[in-house]
Amino acid sequence: MTDQTLTPSRLWKRMTSAKRLEVARAFWLDDQASNDHLQAVLYISQQKKFRPKTVVSLDEDRKARHLASLANLPDSLVARALVAYHLAEQRPMMGAFLDALGIRHEEGIIAEEEVAPPTADALKQAARTLASSYPADDVSLYLSTLVWQDPDTWGPLGDLPETKPRETTKP
Repeated sequence: MTDQTLTPSRLWKRMTSAKRLEVARAFWLDDQASNDHLQAVLYISQQKKFRPKTVVSLDEDRKARHLASLANLPDSLVARALVAYHLAEQRPMMGAFLDALGIRHEEGIIAEEEVAPPTADALKQAARTLASSYPADDVSLYLSTLVWQDPDTWGPLGDLPETKPRETTKP
């Protein structure tokens, strides 16, 4: 049996190319990620056989397209990109999830230092609530991101159908 622990790079691999591009764009637009940007420049340079100077000179859109085209990325880069994406693009969904759990927040960010982990039943109900209002792929990515970030608090989400990627059927 293989280890199927959720990791950022596993989430990256299961994303569609369109979602990878969205996440990569948010990453390059995150002005708090300059060290991670440097790591991404070096990684793109290595993988694409470009000089780092060439990658640095590209606009954010082209950097995002290059990053999104790479199937394998280090966990640290994907982790930062996912956080940037959710903070930039998914705050309403994050807030709705925390509302469903009764956790105080400010625009989707938990407002208190210490919060008791929600019960498995509360997480199940909150995931269902989220799934009824937001696209399944966005819900799955968000809930999966929570699971790998803090398995002690959010681990029960990993067993829910809302966290699993949708199966694509071929005609």
